[in-house]
Amino acid sequence: MSAAPGRLIFLPGVGGNPAFWRPASDAIVFESERVLLGWPWFGAASAADMPPGTADRMQNLVDAVTPHMDQPCALIAQSMGGVVAALAALQRPEHLTHLVLVATSGGVPIDDLRPHDWRPDFIRANRAFPPWMARERWDLAPQLGSVRAPALLLWGDADPISPVAVGERLLGLLPQAQLHVLPGGAHDVSQTHAEAVAAHIDRHLRAGH
Repeated sequence: MSAAPGRLIFLPGVGGNPAFWRPASDAIVFESERVLLGWPWFGAASAADMPPGTADRMQNLVDAVTPHMDQPCALIAQSMGGVVAALAALQRPEHLTHLVLVATSGGVPIDDLRPHDWRPDFIRANRAFPPWMARERWDLAPQLGSVRAPALLLWGDADPISPVAVGERLLGLLPQAQLHVLPGGAHDVSQTHAEAVAAHIDRHLRAGH
């Protein structure tokens, strides 16, 4: 039986907007503190964020998350935020009660699954985006088997950036994982299907209690 999280920590995708998760967060019934984090290139939109220009590697982002993991908590992460969440889960497992990964590689190689490469268009449209992020590659696959918190994997079936096959790969790597596919969901499924995503998260947080 997993502990109940007293804090839900939401991590956005590469855009870094802390408001990304607001619709789903507001729709989650489970009673707990909410922490909606953002990434510094978005403009340090919350007091918990680092000042702009201070993130020059992924560990800086992880280090902005782990101070919030000082009590029973759940990490709820979208896309690139899922890589940060996976790293944080591996580095600070003590209080992690639940993990929710949405449309993310989770830090495992996926090039063989032929996802659409979002980087060129995104970089052209977002000059503040740090170049190192587009070059980063991870392979957390050998380590994910040590994640003991139950994991919920949410995917849309119309997502070219993170196809359902990516979620299936994570399902095979995380020891306590469930995958749910939302019909019609694209890469922004957390917003376009916020009510359904929130309902899945609610059930996940309540399971085992």
